Amino acid sequence: MKKTKSDSVDAAQDRDLYSGLMRLHILHHAVEGPVFGLGMADELARHGYRISPGTLYPLLHGLTKKGYLRSTERRNGKSLRKVYRATPLGRKALLAAKVKVRELIGELMEGA
Repeated sequence: MKKTKSDSVDAAQDRDLYSGLMRLHILHHAVEGPVFGLGMADELARHGYRISPGTLYPLLHGLTKKGYLRSTERRNGKSLRKVYRATPLGRKALLAAKVKVRELIGELMEGA
């Protein structure tokens, strides 16, 4: 199927709709273990979220600024890599979000 201009506009508009899901996805993985930008971009791409560094890094920085993530720098060969981990506040926020997401999924799937 050929993509039209309106398809790409819809995708750009949908990115705003999905940004909360991407934040939750990032937080979920940061609770499981340390994450870094490129690895998270690859993980999100596996789920259909094609995200540029210009979109991803502000999400990571926003989650850090809100206290959900903490970042440290780790040497990766000759370069430094920022690694993100969930904070206790981030873990608590993810647990609360899971309850809300379950409720929403239930409503979305009713009669589907």
